[in-house]
Amino acid sequence: MTTTRPDAASQPAVDRSDAPANSADVVELLGLVAHLEHTAFVRLANDSAIAPTVGQRLELSRFAAAAVERRDRVLARVVELGAEPEVAMGQFVDVLVDFDERTQPSTWWERLLKAYVGYGVADDFCRIVAEGLDERSREIVLEVLDDASHADLAVTELDAAGSDDGVLTSRLALWGRRLVGEALGVVQGLLTQRPALARLLARSDERTAAANGEQPAPAAAVTTNAPAKVFSELTAQHTRRMSRLGLTP
Repeated sequence: MTTTRPDAASQPAVDRSDAPANSADVVELLGLVAHLEHTAFVRLANDSAIAPTVGQRLELSRFAAAAVERRDRVLARVVELGAEPEVAMGQFVDVLVDFDERTQPSTWWERLLKAYVGYGVADDFCRIVAEGLDERSREIVLEVLDDASHADLAVTELDAAGSDDGVLTSRLALWGRRLVGEALGVVQGLLTQRPALARLLARSDERTAAANGEQPAPAAAVTTNAPAKVFSELTAQHTRRMSRLGLTP
């Protein structure tokens, strides 16, 4: 007698949201976050050298120092997990190279918007994926990424500059659209080239479903649907950022 195997879609979903994350996967996201904080340090230090006023230069140099502290907090967690900080962070050394080459700002205002909008997409992506981490790692990542002091400076400066300059506002709106398109391309590359991040994103999706009292989806469906959900959320976050500046997303 031939036994018919039930279709995978008909099988009951298994709740995997409480299963421990793979340590190597955790270290991979921590390495990405550490690299983003190091990049923020370099960017803020460079900005502090060319900012229009002395007050801005002082403030940006302080933000740069804070980025180093945040980076080192993340790397300390990497050490706690038994991994090498240089290796964890070094694997992402080229992740933003193409993005930066394709989005060279031509004015101070474009530079500020790139920091706020362009790099903000990467931070938002890490926040979403961090939901798939263990509790301690997730806590560190979210605390690090939620330090928005430098973003507040960008918002204040851009809002003041665009409040009575319609031409600048229009140009920045176009620049913001370009930035988000390029930044989403970086995220797409990470999900395609970094299976560990895709797995953590799937875990994040499962946990969100469990927290909402929903039946966890089958593993295959989670893996397929998670990228679409993350792009939807990143786009929504971008819209909120642009609206905060009074710019059309």
